[in-house]
Amino acid sequence: MENEVVILTEAAALHVKEMMKHNEEEGAFLRVSIKGGGCSGLSYGMGFDHEVNENDVQFEKHGIQLLVDEESAPLLKGTKIDYKESLMGGGFTIDNPNAIASCGCGSSFKTATNTGTPEEC
Repeated sequence: MENEVVILTEAAALHVKEMMKHNEEEGAFLRVSIKGGGCSGLSYGMGFDHEVNENDVQFEKHGIQLLVDEESAPLLKGTKIDYKESLMGGGFTIDNPNAIASCGCGSSFKTATNTGTPEEC
């Protein structure tokens, strides 16, 4: 499997760096994952981590060290994480080419091979 599973844009990386500094998490990894649940059956997860697990794919993008566990990697392959500002504020956007359906909230989805277990939003 190619090492780079997720595409993190420069704008997203800059915002992650700001969050790391604000939360005193400099030097941490950004873990991107998939878990069961959400309106459509699968949900995205992002958070800071300080340990690399045996089954993690590790790569660097714009100065951010990313971790993705090997179960989430196929569901995230080719996913682009960006950060956009608007008049209503800013936030991360996730564009996953593997998603065949997603919830209106944008954080839950399903793929052709994995539908997860939907929950009520």
